[in-house]
Amino acid sequence: MLYKTLGTSDLKVSRICLGTMTWGEQNTQAEGFSQMDYAVERGINFFDCAEMYPVPPRAETQGSTETIIGHWFKERGTRDQVILATKVSGPAAFVDYLREGPQLNAQHIHQAIDDSLKRLQTDYIDLYQVHWPARPTNFFGQLSYIYPENDNSTAIEETLAVLHELVDAGKIRYIGLSNETPWGVHRYLELAKENSWPRIVSIQNPYNLLNRSFEIGLSEFTHHEQVDLLAYSPLAFGVLSGKYIENCSEPGARLNLWGERYGRYTNERGIEATRAYVKLARDHGLSPTQMSLAFINSRPFLGANIIGASTLEQLKENIESIQLSLTEDVINQIEAIHLQNPNPCP
Repeated sequence: MLYKTLGTSDLKVSRICLGTMTWGEQNTQAEGFSQMDYAVERGINFFDCAEMYPVPPRAETQGSTETIIGHWFKERGTRDQVILATKVSGPAAFVDYLREGPQLNAQHIHQAIDDSLKRLQTDYIDLYQVHWPARPTNFFGQLSYIYPENDNSTAIEETLAVLHELVDAGKIRYIGLSNETPWGVHRYLELAKENSWPRIVSIQNPYNLLNRSFEIGLSEFTHHEQVDLLAYSPLAFGVLSGKYIENCSEPGARLNLWGERYGRYTNERGIEATRAYVKLARDHGLSPTQMSLAFINSRPFLGANIIGASTLEQLKENIESIQLSLTEDVINQIEAIHLQNPNPCP
């Protein structure tokens, strides 16, 4: 396993981060335990979860993922072996059952962190992340910025002020963002400097062969500001494995269960590009899954690659991608496909 110090923190995280959002929905607690056991055995020391998980978000299952991790910590006595990241939800209709509509203000964040700590059976979080902005902006697949007529959302100043309080209280060690824009990153950094508040050390945004939009505005910004990318959806909901273009019949596969909700990576251009990437991998004797992950692992702006799996076999293949170094020829051909069909699934 490879390790990297995350941003300006002292967190030395594994290049592969264990994503957990299927536990409590697609995966049982026993399966979650098996994945965590195997991941730690293979040198992974970085787990990522969220108060909202598992997905798809439902009131009946909300918090189950953190609960499973908490039980594992208690049974295995492994809390000190793991750099633990979780997230606080912002306002959104799809989680309106959470605190009767989550906000990123002081009252909601204090309740959210206390609830997460209780479920996780720990007294601190290593990396606490804002899951998405409170303000209306372009994220979750929306590229164009739509000027809002009214914006009554919690100001970033209030959000960062309460995160500062939680750092001072010892409940969190470092803070990060997720699904953020360049302006949002800039504002958090600016306020931190002006007020001597905690500085963000990471940004968790989507990044994969079908969506490299992070490179357009954020990669240069985060490079100069020492804010590392935590890449999520590195396999584009499993599409880049090639299984869906080959009519995957697995009943437990994510897009077979909820394809109507998660069609972001299955539009016509996305499928066309996926076919090209899968063919490239197989022409070079590579697993399409491992080629896709190895490309992300090689990016200079990467802090960690967040992999998730619904089976232990998938997890093993994903982790093994850390051993793969792509040749210059393969990299050049990936870039050629990208130029022909750039960011088909933003």
